[in-house]
Parts: sequence; C-alpha cells; structure tokens
Amino acid sequence: MPFIPHTPEDCSAMLQTIGVATLDDLFADIPAAMRPQSFNLPGGLSETATCERMEGMAARNQYATPSFVGGGFYNHSIPKAVDALTGRGEFYTAYTPYQPEASQGTLQAIFEYQTAICRLLEMDVANASVYDGGSALFEAVMMAARATKRGRIVIDASVNPLYRTMLATLTANLGFELVTIPHAAGAPDMEALHKALTDTTAGIVVQNPNFFGVISDFSGLFATAKEKGALSVLSVYPVMQSVLKTPGEMGADIAVADGQSVGQPLGFGGPYLGIMACTKALVRQLPGRIVGRTVDSEGKTGYVLTLQAREQHIRRAKATSNICSNQALCALRTLVHLCLLGPEGLARTAEISMLRAREAEKALTSISGVKRLNALPFGNEFAVVLPKPAADVVAAMLREKIIPGLPVSLWYKGMDNVLLVACTEQTRHSHIEQLAAFLGGNL
Repeated sequence: MPFIPHTPEDCSAMLQTIGVATLDDLFADIPAAMRPQSFNLPGGLSETATCERMEGMAARNQYATPSFVGGGFYNHSIPKAVDALTGRGEFYTAYTPYQPEASQGTLQAIFEYQTAICRLLEMDVANASVYDGGSALFEAVMMAARATKRGRIVIDASVNPLYRTMLATLTANLGFELVTIPHAAGAPDMEALHKALTDTTAGIVVQNPNFFGVISDFSGLFATAKEKGALSVLSVYPVMQSVLKTPGEMGADIAVADGQSVGQPLGFGGPYLGIMACTKALVRQLPGRIVGRTVDSEGKTGYVLTLQAREQHIRRAKATSNICSNQALCALRTLVHLCLLGPEGLARTAEISMLRAREAEKALTSISGVKRLNALPFGNEFAVVLPKPAADVVAAMLREKIIPGLPVSLWYKGMDNVLLVACTEQTRHSHIEQLAAFLGGNL
C-alpha cells in the first residue's frame, strides 16, 4: 500500500531512537553562523497548479526552424516504429544481465546490434556500446595505450572539439602525452600527421568526415602508423558510412562513432550512444559487454556474454569499463532504426543529406562576400567564411527564428568569421531559400 514517510510522528520516533531532540541537533557540527536561517521556499502546489506552472515556464522556450546546426549531432528523421518497438516493456524494463546466459532476448538484441555495427563499419568485433562519441574516443585511446604499452597520442585538430576536450579531461591524470596537429583550413594536415608518428606513438586519432565536414581517405596514414607500431583510431559519422569508405577499408584498428544520428533524438546532450568496433586482435582490450552466439547441449542456438574477465563484475580493479543497461536501450534504438531503413534506406538518407548540403553550399556562396573555407569534398556539412563575425550573424538570425549553423569560433581561435552549416534529409528547399535570403540580409 502507498506510504508517505516523514510525518511529524515518524520524525519524532526516529529522533527519539537516535537520541536527539530536534532535527537541528543533527547539524550541530555545522557552526550556527554558517547555517541558513531560512530557505524561503514557497508553499506546495496541487497537481493542476504544478502543471500550469511548468507549462508557463516551458512557454518561454524559443524554437527555431529551420536549423542548420550540426557539429556531430544531426536532426535525422526517426521512424515512429523505433519508439513503438523499443518502448515495449519486454525491452524497456529489461536489465542487461551479469549472468552469461540469462535474458536471451536482451542478449540476442545486443548481438544483432553488434552484427549491424560490424557490417556498417566493416570491422571484426563491436561491443554493446558505451556512453557517447566522446567517451568512445577516450576508450579507444585507452585501448591503444594498453595494447602498445605507450602513452603518446597524436590527434588531428579537426576531430570534433567536444571529443578532444573530453579526451584531454579524462586523460589529464593518466600520464598521457596528447599531441594535437593543427588543421589546414579545416582539413587534416596529412604531411604533419605522418611526421608526428614515431616509435613511441600509441595511436593516431582522426575523423571522417571531420568537424568541418571534410571527407578524407586515411589509408596511407594508417599504413604509416602500422609501420611505427601505433594503432589507428577513426571517428566516423554512422549515416555517412553507408556511402563513404569504411574504417575497415582504410585499415583502421579501432572505429568509434556517436550513434545519435541513428535512432537517438536530439535532446540537450543525450542520452546518446557510443559506438565502438575493432579488429579481432584487439578484442580483449575492448571495453563494455560483448555478446557471442553459440549452441547449448541440445544443439540449440543461444547467446552469451563472452570474455567477461574484462568487466567490472569479474575483476573490478582491472576492468576495462563500467557500462550499464541504459546503453543497451540506446543500442536497441540504433538496431531497430538500422533494420527499418536497411542498407539502401540508410544510403538514401546520406545521399539526400549530401544533396541538400550541396544545394545550400551553392545558395550561400552565391551571396556576395561568402566563400567556402576550402574547396575539398564534403558530406552533409561544410564551412563558409562570412564577411563579418559568424556569432553576430547567428544572433541576428536567431531573432528571425532561424539557426544558420554553428560559429566555429566557439572552439577555434582565429576563425571568427567561419560558419559551419549542416543539412539532413529533413532540410527542405524552402529552408535553404530562407537561409540564403536572411543570411544575405544580415551581412
């Protein structure tokens, strides 16, 4: 039956049991001068009044459409069936098991997710996911350090700055040497990256498409890394992997991605999904849960948690990670999304997004004073140089309920006039026309 604790009688009984007279006596160790005299809290509200209050607060939110914001997180369409299927109680309330063979349904779903990721990225092994793209990148760097027993990491400056910030924070006290190679007008400086690889390098970290939307082929760089005994880490954009050269084709040792673009709605930073895959040689360094398929004593197909000695419930002091059920739910959403679209549907999503980006690029560069940051191939995102600070342009256009993109100066010094523009299959021709018209009027 329902029980609401802390009635006056309950409090009195508890105080008597522990031998103090008042609630204030519980805080006697805190000097009186440091205790607040009053919290000035308003009185309680009824359910109806609470809803009205919250609706009033929510009404102050501003919505801007169209939006051309990208920077690693994209407004892709999510089929309604994703919510309908993953919201079923059998999935939504299930706990990812610690027991190797328990919860066959959950284990099969994770196995199917791993299979889909391996096929998409053309890698040997995938785990059941980690928290997001940034944490996946950190875990990949940790894998490289453990596997090579080295601590020098070379990273391209055109890798998503949010990921690089997370990496710097998480490795700050681990004794790593992070060597950041400056980008060349938004593109990877291939010559400098090659030169930065030494016999003490644990790993090279690059991204495709990179933060500026530039598409690159890192096959040669990864070959050089292999010669130096270093591992190659490639961060990718899952939707674009349906049409671009894959990490497996380039010879990457570890592939990572943020899975937001496949099944996870945009929402104030999460929950998102950290996708990880690697070569078979590195499987014992891979963090998180891994599900394998086998047969039981009767010859029936079964799914099991495998290589569990890597995990915290077996050897906590030496565990590679601590990943929980919430990530299995996000992985399930990605699996359902990928299955609903299929290979052709995902490729079509990428193609339409790229077509819209080219339409937007043509419209914007036709405006006097606007030019591309570089002339390199791009995916669904590109950077343009404006004749005035991009932050000022964004602020002006927000008042018109349009978000024209991201001002790159938020993360890169000396790029005050650079605007990063992204398109998806959700971008309409009318949105691009609005963007070009209002941008031209604010320059």
